[in-house]
Amino acid sequence: MRFDRSDGVFCHVTSLPGPHGIGDLGDGAAAFLSFLGDCGVDYWQVCPLGPTIGAAGESPYQSPSAFAGNPLLIDLEGLVDDGWLEADELEPVPDFPTDRVDYEAVREYKLPLLRTAFDRFESERAEDAAATGDAAAAFDAFREREPWAGEYALFRALSAARPEDTWIEWPEPLRTREPDALAAAREEHAETIRYHEFCQWTFDRQWAALRDRAAEAGVEIVGDVPIYVALDSADVWANPEAFRLDEGNRPAAVAGVPPNAGDDGQRWGNPVYDWERLAENDYGWWMERFRRLFDLADVARLDHFLGFVRYWAIPADADDPAAGEWRDGPGRALFEAVEREFGEAPFIAEDLGFEDARMDDLMADFGFPGMRVPQYANWTEAGNPYQPMHYPERVVGYTSTHDTDTWVGYYEDLDPEQRDALHYNLGYGGDRPIEWAIIDEVWSSEAILAMTTVQDLLGLGSEARFNEPGTVDGNWEWRVERDALSDDLAGRLRELGEFHVR
Repeated sequence: MRFDRSDGVFCHVTSLPGPHGIGDLGDGAAAFLSFLGDCGVDYWQVCPLGPTIGAAGESPYQSPSAFAGNPLLIDLEGLVDDGWLEADELEPVPDFPTDRVDYEAVREYKLPLLRTAFDRFESERAEDAAATGDAAAAFDAFREREPWAGEYALFRALSAARPEDTWIEWPEPLRTREPDALAAAREEHAETIRYHEFCQWTFDRQWAALRDRAAEAGVEIVGDVPIYVALDSADVWANPEAFRLDEGNRPAAVAGVPPNAGDDGQRWGNPVYDWERLAENDYGWWMERFRRLFDLADVARLDHFLGFVRYWAIPADADDPAAGEWRDGPGRALFEAVEREFGEAPFIAEDLGFEDARMDDLMADFGFPGMRVPQYANWTEAGNPYQPMHYPERVVGYTSTHDTDTWVGYYEDLDPEQRDALHYNLGYGGDRPIEWAIIDEVWSSEAILAMTTVQDLLGLGSEARFNEPGTVDGNWEWRVERDALSDDLAGRLRELGEFHVR
């Protein structure tokens, strides 16, 4: 087992408090880390940190880059400290809602300010190289160290020039990455490219400082790795050899899941990997992806872990998920390569909803804990594996996840038979809030890690749900108010951890 018994809290960065309409890497994140320190927990779990786009409903799981950071998370006050913004340029701050993110309003406010900061950085660099020497050198070092940043920046520049098209609809020389076409594009869009690189460098600096602060508080960060990347992404466009594409660099097959009893399956549309070709260079693209992840996080949750064992590949020209077929993933070979590169990497395997002996064996062989969420339990079934009292040690127990309802929302929607059985299993008699009954149960389970969400700590209902899979509108918006993170709340979780965990 790659973990000691410990506990943590999930809260995505966008959900943090702060003055500029969205959680960012500034004072709100620092306050949250202080809260986690008071809670005495070991981990802070977040969603993927990449840029989000409105066309994908702001989902961090459909980002245009698996490597880049979201510029909307950049702390503007930090840019004032850098000298590239003036404090009065942040005023007046729009009347942003404090309980949710209005992404378009945030973009309208923040992106021009990021552009101003970039223009000032470039102007100072041109006028007085000595005055910006350290910063300029650090910027250049970042660009050299992170070659993905240049590819991502070019991708975003080309996407902005053709806002109605995905990259597979670009002219063939750009779509197939002919060197002369790429060179001409880099020259034509040089300033925009540097702007996006500047934003990535700024995010990188600010995140590194936040991670240092987390380490000082004794908190490790759990990042998230969606197994698939978005089709309209720099990842696929810049690395066509890693994916099953046709001669025109368009997907030959896409991911999904097959039909089951009661449903028609799902066609996700993400391009699938060319695992055989990736194996030829020891999974180089994946090694770079993991290297970047471990620059940002201490632990990685691997979403849809089954896909590393077997995956459902649907012909790209087929709309029906039933047209797909199971194909073998890389299995042990990938994670043996990871161990050669990084040593014993700390992974959590998202294995929810699938039973597969080969997947279970792979997790056991490498010591990757799986996941258990009590909202998946049948409370009338004796020994149900999602009931916390039956969790084995080799799992991470969650009260809720970013994709489920809050615990209170789930509880309020239970039918009477399931609710009565839940009460019986938890020994619950209404003497305490129901959210603390399940937190206590998960914390007292055998799970190696016990995790809850801020929404569950606060006892919030379905109005605070973070994401509802299969829908687009209204997701990824919830935010916590700063005064909700109280000393009393932290003290209660600390006492629970001291009793059950430490």
